[in-house]
Amino acid sequence: MHRVGSAGNTSNSTRPRKEKRLTYVLNDADNTKHCAGVNCLAVLKSPATDGYDYLFTGSRDGTLKRWALTEDTATCSATFESHIDWVNDAVLVGNKTLISCSSDTTLKAWNYLSDGACVRTLRQHSDYVTCLAAAEKNSNIVASGGLGGEVFIWDVEAALAPVSKSTDPMDEDCSNGISSSGNSLSITSLRTISSSNSISLHTTQSQGYVPIAAKGHKESVYALAMNDNGTLLVSGGTEKVVRIWDARSGTKTMKLRGHTDNIRALLLDSTGRLCLSGSSDSMIRLWDLGQQRCIHSYAVHTDSVWALASTPTFSHVYSGGRDFSLYLTDLATRESILLCTKEHPILQLALHDDSIWAATTDASVHRWPAEGRTPQKVFQRGGSFLAGNLSFSRARASLEGSTPVPVHKEPSFTIPGTPGIVKHEILNNRRHVLTKDTAGSVKLWEITRGVVIENYGQVSFEEKKEELFEKVSIPAWFTVDSRLGSLSVHLDTPQCFSAEMYSTDLNIVGKPEDDKINLARETLKGLLAHWLAKRRQRLGSHASANGEISAGKDIAARSLTHSRIDIDANNTENDSVIYPPFEFSKVAPPSIITEGSQGGPWRKKITDLDGTEDEKDFPWWCLDCVLNNRLPPRENTKCSFYLHPCEGSSFQIHTQGKLSAPRILRIQKVVTYVIEKMVLDKPLDSVNPDGAFGPAVRGGQFQQSTVGGDGHSHSGLKPWQKLKPSIEILCNNQVLPLDMSLATVRAYIWKKPEDLVLNYRAVQGR
Repeated sequence: MHRVGSAGNTSNSTRPRKEKRLTYVLNDADNTKHCAGVNCLAVLKSPATDGYDYLFTGSRDGTLKRWALTEDTATCSATFESHIDWVNDAVLVGNKTLISCSSDTTLKAWNYLSDGACVRTLRQHSDYVTCLAAAEKNSNIVASGGLGGEVFIWDVEAALAPVSKSTDPMDEDCSNGISSSGNSLSITSLRTISSSNSISLHTTQSQGYVPIAAKGHKESVYALAMNDNGTLLVSGGTEKVVRIWDARSGTKTMKLRGHTDNIRALLLDSTGRLCLSGSSDSMIRLWDLGQQRCIHSYAVHTDSVWALASTPTFSHVYSGGRDFSLYLTDLATRESILLCTKEHPILQLALHDDSIWAATTDASVHRWPAEGRTPQKVFQRGGSFLAGNLSFSRARASLEGSTPVPVHKEPSFTIPGTPGIVKHEILNNRRHVLTKDTAGSVKLWEITRGVVIENYGQVSFEEKKEELFEKVSIPAWFTVDSRLGSLSVHLDTPQCFSAEMYSTDLNIVGKPEDDKINLARETLKGLLAHWLAKRRQRLGSHASANGEISAGKDIAARSLTHSRIDIDANNTENDSVIYPPFEFSKVAPPSIITEGSQGGPWRKKITDLDGTEDEKDFPWWCLDCVLNNRLPPRENTKCSFYLHPCEGSSFQIHTQGKLSAPRILRIQKVVTYVIEKMVLDKPLDSVNPDGAFGPAVRGGQFQQSTVGGDGHSHSGLKPWQKLKPSIEILCNNQVLPLDMSLATVRAYIWKKPEDLVLNYRAVQGR
């Protein structure tokens, strides 16, 4: 388990962030498939209603999926989406409940026959939750373990019982997630067990239920197992020992030593007397808990053992791990056989009748023949070997060339995933991101629409990146990661509002060409268009004529207590029009990961938002932008520069010292300014009293037609333009292209910290 920054979890960030972040996760076309490694599996035998068996898969893409199984098909019938980081484990318990745990530090409860509604979020762990264990016959008990040595034992029925709401609206413990209805859900509290094993109650929270904390691990926990009755719990992790607990009280009963590396998988038989452990030392050990000792060691694998599954009678064990191989071992005779080997490490196994499902670091899940009811049949095919009891014996056999031949070369069935993104690069235009996936395909994404605009196939990522390089400078208004196997785009205020483009550069029809478009504002409008429509439906006549919503007053009041807020002057009408460059796909809509003033982080598809979400769920700055058209103060939106004649120039214009203009202003506008000042006797008001450079002549004696990036006027010429003086602008003795912005000149031509200096001269040879 690698310590990597989460897509949505900001608690591990080294940089303090005062305001809540908004992240959106882009989905490729097929949302019925996982796009990252599958960490966990759970099989549900046919509920009598429809006769289907179900397979539940939890992935590093942050989602769980329910698959309706037949002999030769698997149909994704639900996606469970609420976790904001890797799903690490999942177990089925009574009352149609699926419990999952995640690197986002939470457990979540779901109705496993629903369409994906999260019933409750349980926030007790302070770090990644790595593993779960459930009691087969006592369907009310679940244990969770994680990094930092935390182990909790939950009474599911009590944890999911209805709770009263906190009376303090600012009490963040009173809610902890968003259910399918958009309502906040309550958090459970904790009963801890001190070092003396006496039980004490934390009364800091408003609800009564408290899970048991089994304290004793000093380091991270990676594996848990429980007996059928839920009275015995075993745990293992980086301390290399197997710990045994009384699950009813959380007290330690014994500690078993023998492994020489991390313990990664554990199994208990139904009685709780026998325990199997798999370790990074490549060994499988069988323990007799009554005798408190290891009674057998099995050297089957050549690398870490990460997954174990036993037959119902606990006579045979299936094991998989880092060596890509799946073995079947007879625990009594020590006979072992290689069932299969593929190209990805095996993370978890789930026995299903006479087959076994294998989850790997790949997004696909494979089903292999396993003879789970009569495993001895497999050994009749030959090719088995006797498992040694020392780890080097298996390694030595491998070196001597006696590598076993797998019984099965191909799985009997595969649930395919989609290739996950493993490499990405934000391009200079700050709208496109180049990605490479596990299949080697290189694609170009437009992140303001959340779609792939070009699939280059299997080409060189570095060469394509160089080919797409543009000499353009736009502020870094978002960051990206691919931890979830897809692109997660992060927006942080106020940095995200720093990038602007002219409407003509975005090919927006119907707006003046020199209207400035704030990229983050329009992206947020596109992301929340469905939410805004639903909200307006709910509010009905409360929506004001200019699109502002009366319920936004609370956000407005809060924003005034923070800092000065800028009104977007170019969009004071706050229209609800979503411009084409910011229209997100409804076929594969992105998911939002964010949090508001209460309840903690959450994740939902933008099309699943129902309009009830408010400042308790969204960051205030996000709502203030979308509802009230207010942007926070932004830095570096202007560029200061001096405008001087070239040495030996035959003419000179009068300027008021240092000028200031938007960073995105094109050199064409500077040319136009020089021409105006040169040809006209009187100064124009395109220079404001404070020396600010206007993008065009407005409100003055001369109304200039808009000049496009090609330097040609798009409307009738004024008398002064018919003189056609030819001017060129230089920087560092380089003639500047007319469509280059001041920011680009500063970044690629000027390359100095001092204020930019531009020179003008008449075009030579004309």
